[in-house]
Amino acid sequence: MTEDKRRLIYGRRQGRPLKTGARAAFDADLPRLALPLERLGDPAALFPGLGRLALEIGFGGGEHLAAQAAAHPDTGFIGAEPFLNGVAKLALAARDLANLRIHHGDARDVLERLPTASLDAVFLLFPDPWPKARHHKRRFVSQANLGEIARVLKSGGVFRVASDIADYVRWTLIEIARFNRANGDAFLWRARQAADWRLRPADWPATRYEAKALAAGRVPAYLEFARP
Repeated sequence: MTEDKRRLIYGRRQGRPLKTGARAAFDADLPRLALPLERLGDPAALFPGLGRLALEIGFGGGEHLAAQAAAHPDTGFIGAEPFLNGVAKLALAARDLANLRIHHGDARDVLERLPTASLDAVFLLFPDPWPKARHHKRRFVSQANLGEIARVLKSGGVFRVASDIADYVRWTLIEIARFNRANGDAFLWRARQAADWRLRPADWPATRYEAKALAAGRVPAYLEFARP
């Protein structure tokens, strides 16, 4: 579905003018890192020899995605982000990473084109909370998007969501419970005790947005769901 025919789920596309290094990376490196959407029917071909595939939805400044790609060279990583400044930062950080591709745009462009059961992990970290009630319909966690995530995740694949907004955490749990009621427990919440969602797992790299949230006194929640 084209962007002009569907509801926007993100705000601005650019912030401050890019610094020289970020602009150079955007111009020189993004063409090499850019994800060819037309080839997503066979995503394994984009990462020859790699056995796993993961997607980050709205990667912000790219810290988490770059760290994951560096730590897991056996996994192909796709990042989708409409914000130009974040794309430029990741392009600069990913110059030496061969297992990463970037879609400068809406993550739904990627999800809609991926084959069924093609991903091992999906990350949605600190998404725009759209705090006003009239904007809740723009939140990424929705029945339609959960349907696409459930479709593309392999059995045993994980869906990780982080937010420092308590209402968005509640929203996520309610939407997933609602989706499960209609689809037979498509997402299993892995938490067994409070620490499982209060503490960031060791293999979950921090982001600068998370650091800002903690500095402001907001407490993030780290949710992990498994696909049966």
